[in-house]
Amino acid sequence: MSHDPRRRQPRRAVPGRVEVIDTILEEPVGHLGNLSVGGMLMMANRSLPDDALFQLRFNLPDGVGAAQPIEVGAHVLWQDKAGAPGQSWIGLRFLGLSPDATVRLRAWAAQAED
Repeated sequence: MSHDPRRRQPRRAVPGRVEVIDTILEEPVGHLGNLSVGGMLMMANRSLPDDALFQLRFNLPDGVGAAQPIEVGAHVLWQDKAGAPGQSWIGLRFLGLSPDATVRLRAWAAQAED
C-alpha cells in the first residue's frame, strides 16, 4: 500500500494481471495497475477519449474473485502513452460505487501488499 499525501485514499498496486472489461461493449479494455476506493490506474490496450465516462468490471484479487466482480462507473482523468506500442496508462476516478464495492475496495487497499 502506498499513501501519497496528495491522495484522499490509500492506493495499492494490483499483483498479477487483472483484466478490466468495458461492460457496454463486453470486451477487454486493459488491466489494473493500482486501485483505491476513489479510482484506479489502468494499462489500456488502446487510448480512450479524454474526459469520457465508462462502465467497467474487474475481479478484485481479494479471495471473493469471479463470484462477485466489481462494477464501477469511471471517468477518464488523464492518459499517457505507455512504452509498449498501442498501450496507454490511464487514470480513472470512480463514480457512484455501490456500498459493497466501497467496502471491498477500502478493505483491499488497506491491506499490506503481497
